[in-house]
This record gives sequence, structure tokens and C-alpha cells, in this order.
Amino acid sequence: MLRGALRFRAKPGLLGRGLNTRKGGSTLDWAGKVPEIKKKIQSFLPGGDWNPLYDTSHLPPERTDVVIVGGGVLGLSVAYWLKRLEKQRGAIQVLVVERDHTYSRASTGLSVGGIRQQFSLPENIQLSLFSVDFLRNINDYLAVVDNPPLDLQFNPSGYLLLASEKSAAMMENNVKVQRQEGAKVCLMSPEQLQNKFPWINTEGVALASYGLEGEGWFDPWCLLQGLQRKIQSMGVVFCRGEVTRFVSSSSHMETMSGEEVTLKRIHEVHVKMDHSLEYQPVECAIVINAAGAWSGQIAELAGIGRGPPGTLQGTKLPVEPRKRYVYLWHCPQGPGLETPLVADSSGAYFRREGLGNNYLGGCSPTEEEEPDPGNLEVDHDFFQDKVWPHLAQRVPAFENLKVRSAWAGYYDYNTFDQNGVVGPHPLVVNMYFATGFSGHGLQQAPAVGRAVAELVLEGHFQTINLSSFLFSRFYLGEKVKEHNIF
Repeated sequence: MLRGALRFRAKPGLLGRGLNTRKGGSTLDWAGKVPEIKKKIQSFLPGGDWNPLYDTSHLPPERTDVVIVGGGVLGLSVAYWLKRLEKQRGAIQVLVVERDHTYSRASTGLSVGGIRQQFSLPENIQLSLFSVDFLRNINDYLAVVDNPPLDLQFNPSGYLLLASEKSAAMMENNVKVQRQEGAKVCLMSPEQLQNKFPWINTEGVALASYGLEGEGWFDPWCLLQGLQRKIQSMGVVFCRGEVTRFVSSSSHMETMSGEEVTLKRIHEVHVKMDHSLEYQPVECAIVINAAGAWSGQIAELAGIGRGPPGTLQGTKLPVEPRKRYVYLWHCPQGPGLETPLVADSSGAYFRREGLGNNYLGGCSPTEEEEPDPGNLEVDHDFFQDKVWPHLAQRVPAFENLKVRSAWAGYYDYNTFDQNGVVGPHPLVVNMYFATGFSGHGLQQAPAVGRAVAELVLEGHFQTINLSSFLFSRFYLGEKVKEHNIF
């Protein structure tokens, strides 16, 4: 019975009613006292008009409709689609809060910028098909008057996935699904692979899948800056600060099975200003958790997962930071300009970077090898021991490569099933998620942003049905497994 009640609670249409409401109550007493306090201070000041005692122009607004926690591409995409889809220009006030305004630790800027449709789940394929169309027509969406057009430097060289005998059947099934969803992907035998890409050693390869259209890589920074520029032109407020507290009200309800649950609604978000002890309380109707690798911490701040284990109230958002290394190397005799992004059956991957025989690549560690996410230091031995041997075995020319630089970045890693979390929380009823994509959030951000905006504005998914990505699956134990994560 609880399962039925939970599915009913998780329907997004029940949650959209909070938009543009200004609810009073004990948690909002401060908002009512502000005018009174101003009058008292004014009585001690010369002149008749209220004059602020200090400059507050750097603070976020005291009230807004939607607060988006996280200013990476997912958060910015949600902001863009909220403004794009609003019924009347200026009807919705949106605030984006980003604590790392340099984006030095953000997943977006540290990504290799790939986009592909070679997934196993229809939802992921649909998300990437929508997003590649968005990227192809980027200036139709993100152009700003009197600003130069965006150049994403999209390289449509495709993805090439290699399968061993053990995983060949799964690859065949995946490609069947991809084609059904409209992706242009072909299967290649080892002989066909050798003919098209003679620099590949096909030993151990039983089958390959190759993206013929809509796959490749692009400049993540360009997309990030383009979204930021566009949303600010649409009236979105961008704030450099950190969300430190949520103020919420609670009510209790009983499920059909007799279990009592507590429903929460966030009324106020406290934003601590950058490099300051100063903070600003912001009244709001909706909160979007798009905090990437740190979205689990933001969820906990809202009280999510703090109940008894095994209950809905005790179910955490299973998203945490996972550190991934990216290495840049030079190889004079390496693969040529037609080289796709290659994902080997060993887990190692690489692609070309520019025109000078430079390459980017890496490999996800095993669970036992997971590095400490507390810093972004690079383990160069990991390349020597875990990445290079696989690269050199697959591409003999890589025997003579030279690593030139390296960096580390974060995945917003969903430990439950490595898939995104989209939509409202069933108990904190006005917090929505756009997180947990475990390495493919950048490429799917345009589509995910639209999906979340549709939920907030219309109460249901319209373009792509992402119901299988709702939070409730964590409590119900219903994994949505994606086989092509690397």
C-alpha cells in the first residue's frame, strides 16, 4: 500500500502548486518584521526616506520564485528553460547560486566534452538526441543581441565502442535499442574495424559499434558561458555564494497503509556570500538541487535521508563526488584526423585533441581503486599502471607517447545505479533534482533542463518521459541500470 501512496506522492503535478505563492507562518516571521525594523531605524536618521546603511547590491534578492543550487550546465539549463517556457515574459523570477564562481572544481570545465547516443537505456538515448540537436542549433537557442555567435567547436568524429566476446551480445542488444530510438549507429566486425581504422589492433575485439551521426565532442566552456550569458539576458539573477541552510515548514500525513510520514516545504534559503560571513535569507517557492557532486550534501541539508533506515524519510540521495583523471599526451605517429572517441573493452578511452597529434584519455578506476575525492591532485602512476598498458595494446603507436599534462575532475556519481535523478522529492515537496548523471550530465544538460522546467511549470514531463529517474526508485529498490558508463 505504501508503494501506491508513494507513486501518488511522486507525481510532479501535485508539486507545481507552490510556484508564485508567498506562504506565511512561524518560519517566515522575520520577513514580516523587516518593514517594521526599517521604520524604527529610519526614525533615528535625518530626512524622511529610507536609506540603506550599507550597499546591498551584491546580495541576492530577498524573494524569488525559484532558487537553483548549482551554476554548472545542468543548473543553468534549468534556468534557461524555465525562462524560455514561461507563459508571460518576466513571470518567473529565478536565482542561480554557485559557490565556485571560477569553476575550478566544477565538473563542466574539467570534462572531455563528449556527446553520444550509444547508451543502453532509451531515456539516455533520447536525452542525448535532444541535446545534440540543441548543440547543432546553439545560436538559435542562446544567441544574445549585440554579442558574437557561439562556436562550440563541435567535432563530429563519433564514438567507437569495442566489445570483447563476453560483452558482444550486450552490444548487439544496445545498438538495436539505439536504432529504435533514432540513433545512427552501425556494428562492425573485427575485419571491418581493421579496414576502416588500420591503426587499431583488433586482438580481443569481437564486435564494435560506431556512431555515424550526432556523436563527437565539443567545448564545454563555450556551452557554460553561452548559457550564463543567455540566462542573464533573460533576467535570471546569478549569485556567487553558498547555500548553508533551508528553512521549512512541516505537516504530517498518513499513508493508506497507516504509516505516518512528514511532508516538508522549503520557504527560505540562506545564502552565504562569497569570501564573507554575510548571508542573505531568500524566500522562494521552488528549490532545484543541481549541485552536482555535492548535491547529496545539499539534500541532507534539507533533511533528506535523516529518518530511520529503511524508511522513505531515511532514504538518502545516493550521489557523491568521485574523482576522475584526464591525461593529455603527444604521439607523433598516433591516429589521424578521422579518429573517433575510442572506448576500449578494458575501460580505457581516448580521443584526439586539436591538430597536433595530441590526445586526451583516461580510465575509470575499479571500486577498490577509487581515489580520495578530498582533493584534485593527479595520480600519474595510475596512467603508467592502469591506462597506458591498455592504450598501447589497442593502438601500438601509443607505445611511444609522452604525457604532457593531466588534471582531475569530479563525477556526480550515483552509487545506486549510475543514472540521473530528475524531478521532485516525495517528502520535501518543493525540492527538485537535476543531478547524479555519473559522467554524462554535460552532454544531456539541455534535455534535462527542459524536463525539470516542464515538471515545475506544467506538473508533468512533456518532451521526454523521465519517470524512471525519479527519487522514489531509491526507496523502492528499483534500479535503472545503464550498461554504457565509462
